[in-house]
Amino acid sequence: MDPIKHCFNCGAKNLSLFYEVQNIPAHSCLLMTDRDEALKYPKGDMQLGFCQRCGFIENVLFDPGMHEYCPRYEETQGFSPRFQEFAKSLASRLIEQYNLRDKHILEIGCGKGEFLVLLCEMGLNKGTGLDPGYIPERTQSDAASRMTFIRDFYSEKYSNLTADFVLCRHTLEHIQPTYDFLQMVRRSIGDRHETIVCFELPDVSRVLKEQAFWDIYYEHCSYFTLGSLERLFRSCGFEVLNSEKDFDDQYLLIEARPVNSSDEAVEQDASDLEELTRDVKVFKETLAGKMEAWKEKLSQVKKQGKRAVLWGSGSKAVAYLTTMGIGKEIEYVVDINPYKHGKFLAGTGHEIVPPTFLKEYQPDVVIAMNAIYCDEIQRDLNNMGIGAELTAV
Repeated sequence: MDPIKHCFNCGAKNLSLFYEVQNIPAHSCLLMTDRDEALKYPKGDMQLGFCQRCGFIENVLFDPGMHEYCPRYEETQGFSPRFQEFAKSLASRLIEQYNLRDKHILEIGCGKGEFLVLLCEMGLNKGTGLDPGYIPERTQSDAASRMTFIRDFYSEKYSNLTADFVLCRHTLEHIQPTYDFLQMVRRSIGDRHETIVCFELPDVSRVLKEQAFWDIYYEHCSYFTLGSLERLFRSCGFEVLNSEKDFDDQYLLIEARPVNSSDEAVEQDASDLEELTRDVKVFKETLAGKMEAWKEKLSQVKKQGKRAVLWGSGSKAVAYLTTMGIGKEIEYVVDINPYKHGKFLAGTGHEIVPPTFLKEYQPDVVIAMNAIYCDEIQRDLNNMGIGAELTAV
């Protein structure tokens, strides 16, 4: 497959290629029913290209035909108390800031519908959610009668859906033609300039600064910083009302409203591009050392006859294992999500087990795939009487 030659955000040519990994699973949140299925799951290649004009980063080898978003795609983080706290705080802030009471909320890529349910419960709102992976029986709420879910991708055929608030969380990074997609959202809003749009997605600047290769995986074909995200929104006819980082600076949040294109004819601020260019350079130069340090740590654990497990079986775990080619150094991956128990990681075949499994297994090292969850993981380990060393990527 020939690399893409242009930026999907601004159309610029000659992207700077800086990171490549081959033969990685095309999806990492799909529930695999057995190890053989997991090992045989389709794989693709990744090559990240950096646009020095707008700051966008994309996988130039991405093949959208490998997508398989369906009900067995298990992306929810809602079983974590820490994540529940974040979600409730964000929902409360959005309701207060934009007076989301008795309004209609449209969520593009709603997953299992949990955040949309929160907004409808807390603000007595009505909601419409679109996601091919939605599972009806997972919505248990008094607000369910005010909500409609469509198991499909958002597209032009849903441009008739109007709303007071358009929400899109952790979806844009899965979309290759980012400019075209946001333009489609803008066209669907039309002249309803009072409509507020809110997007949430990962921050690639943190990934670059920390050489967090476990946060780079095939589903994520598009990577943003605050600067590149703001520039995309302005170029698509939006006025940026607020942009910030949240969830321990792991997520980007942007809130905007539609304007006439002539109203937004302002010069784009590109002052962040110099720092971003340095971050890309440092990532490229130091990543090998970061990976080698992790490989050495896992090798020592194995040589000493100790047991290590990963805690968190989402995309981070799959990327961590497949990027480094980790196999028998780790036997199991732990997750608090009961829907994942007894399933297997795509690409690696590692079995996903509940925390209670560790009472018998007694690991020596527990590697948290996200440091923000270390406090709750440590509490669970303490409650089970497990004295393993807890570390985080």
